[in-house]
Amino acid sequence: MPDIRERVEEDQGILKKIQSVIPGFRGYRKKEDLRDADRMLRMQLADKLGLQRRGLEECRGVLVQSYGSKEIETLGGLIFTFKKVEGLVTHAEMGYSGIAADIQIKEDELDRLYEFDAAMLDHITSIAASIDSLKNSLMAADEQNSYKDLMNIKARITAFEDQFNRRMNVIQGTEV
Repeated sequence: MPDIRERVEEDQGILKKIQSVIPGFRGYRKKEDLRDADRMLRMQLADKLGLQRRGLEECRGVLVQSYGSKEIETLGGLIFTFKKVEGLVTHAEMGYSGIAADIQIKEDELDRLYEFDAAMLDHITSIAASIDSLKNSLMAADEQNSYKDLMNIKARITAFEDQFNRRMNVIQGTEV
């Protein structure tokens, strides 16, 4: 995946380029660019989660058509969880800190925030593989494997949510 931070820096407009050479503004500009790159990355994470949620909704359709079973309730709960996590990622903190904030967010911490968010893509890749497995199990009407796949997806989205909730504490070094 290309590094969005580099793209944001390359595509600076004339105003941003002027700001980057003015003493006192350069650090501000750099931090704003890092926050923008992280925001764009999180939007991609949320889009990818939405794509996986739609895959689950397709599975729900297959489940209803093939054999309406007890998994339909579990699948509905998972779809709800995906929507909740998509909202969490979309509206997550961007690393802002005020002038007199208790904990200041520095440039290297914004870089770490971006790296942390980029690492979340691995979680989505594993979720996608689990959803593919669920689709195959449902198409084969294999209830036992369908249930195992559902539990696997549930564990993976829960792990994603837990990891994402820790992001600011890990970056700020305030996690206890």
